[in-house]
Amino acid sequence: MALHRPVALVTGSAQGLGLGSARALAQKGFDVVVSDLHPESDVAATLDDLRQFGTTIAYRTLDISDLDSHAAVLSSIADEFGRLDALVNNAGIAARPLTDILELGTEGFDRSVNINLRGTFFLTQAFANLLIARGWTGFDSYRSIVIVSSIAAEMVNTDRAQYCVTKSALSMVTKLFARRLAEYGIHVHEIRPGFMRTPMTASAGRSVVDDWIDDKRVPIPRWGEPNDVGEAIASLASGALPYMTGQPLWIAGGLNLPLAP
Repeated sequence: MALHRPVALVTGSAQGLGLGSARALAQKGFDVVVSDLHPESDVAATLDDLRQFGTTIAYRTLDISDLDSHAAVLSSIADEFGRLDALVNNAGIAARPLTDILELGTEGFDRSVNINLRGTFFLTQAFANLLIARGWTGFDSYRSIVIVSSIAAEMVNTDRAQYCVTKSALSMVTKLFARRLAEYGIHVHEIRPGFMRTPMTASAGRSVVDDWIDDKRVPIPRWGEPNDVGEAIASLASGALPYMTGQPLWIAGGLNLPLAP
């Protein structure tokens, strides 16, 4: 590790969008802390692959729904690296099985809230408080929090009600923390991925996305890839847009563009 390099923690980054983000950050010169539910031995090959870019890659086992673990994990990273510059809130779960809103039970709803919303909210709070307590604030260096929401923050799917509810709530979480933390020089951003080719989307087992792409309902007619989100997150965390905070950035191939009649 090197004290001149920025340090990023990426949650849920053993695969999918989180791994794409970790890779893009390492390529940008960040030391990266990968975190996920797995023991470190299960992701050793992934960590070794990330080390090809010449920065320090560390790992923390972290269940973001376990709020009591947040402070200790963040403190251990801060102590090890001597700084902490970016938090990428990527960890989350999809709505599985797909369930009509009229049939959705409390267990599935509460699980999504605990992980997608509650876990993200309080990890963001803990990260911000750590930076403030250690004096890692101000505008001498770029510090940021990136919250990965979804097109489901705005687009409706009644078979994924709990997912839509939690992701739309994260959009407000972004705005709230952006407003509160701006005075400390901590920027807060929202990324809204569209149709992404990841293990999570593959688990849905449906061809509807391919149909939408074939029907040109996605202006850039392809699936998104983890690198598409990773490049956006790495750019934000690097301070490429220094006068922006609290805004959603759609990485969705133009899916959100409304058509005129």
